[in-house]
Order: sequence, then C-alpha cells, then structure tokens
Amino acid sequence: MTDTIHVDQFLSQPPAAVWRALTEPDRLAKWWAAGDIAPVVGHRFTLDMGGWGEVPCTVTEVEPERRISYTFAESTMDWTVTWRLVAEGAGTRLFLEHAGFDLADPKHEQAYRNMSRGWPGSVLPRLLREMERVTA
Repeated sequence: MTDTIHVDQFLSQPPAAVWRALTEPDRLAKWWAAGDIAPVVGHRFTLDMGGWGEVPCTVTEVEPERRISYTFAESTMDWTVTWRLVAEGAGTRLFLEHAGFDLADPKHEQAYRNMSRGWPGSVLPRLLREMERVTA
C-alpha cells in the first residue's frame, strides 16, 4: 500500500513570485535545499539534503507558474514531489503532494511520518519567511 503527503499553504505573493522560489536554484537553496533545479521536463538535478546526502531528481512535468513535478529518489525510495500553484486573490494557494511512500516498508513508513510533520512544520514555514523577506 502506498501513501501520499498533502499540504495546502497560502502565500500572499502572486504565483510568478512563488514559482521563482520553487524553480530558481539560488532561491530554493534559501528555504529548502541547494540544487541545480530547472523547470524543464527531463532535467536531471540533485538536491543537497544535508545529513541525508544528495538526492537525485528528474523533472517529469512543468506548467510554468502552475505546476512542477519531479522524482525525488534515494536508493530504495522513489518518490514524486509535485508543487501546484493556484492564484487566490493577490496571492497563491500552494499545494504540495509528496507521493510514493510504501508503508509496508519500515524505512518508507518512518520517512512518511517524519515528512508528514516536516513539510508543514518546518519546510513550508521557511518558504513563508523567505517569501516575506524577499517582498519586504
């Protein structure tokens, strides 16, 4: 059985600004992980996850300022991270989907539990602070 983490976050900045934070390497590094991301289908890149090492990724879907999806794989783990942006008033509703957790695998189950807390409790708050800093 596989499971998916879903997070819904409102940001007061427009989709174009949020898109840049998700797809420009220097901006992504300020709130999540350093890596040579590019919003181009088929682009292969790595994300430096600190103590967890470098994670190989491949962009699988791009709709500029609306959606980017990429594999997020590490040895026996093969996940997909999808960011979907929806304009909401002057801001953006950001939907995160982190899919592919095999809950029958103890490593996946532990990662699922940790990331279910980490995305909304740590990572996205850093994005919010970075977006506020950039627009201040």
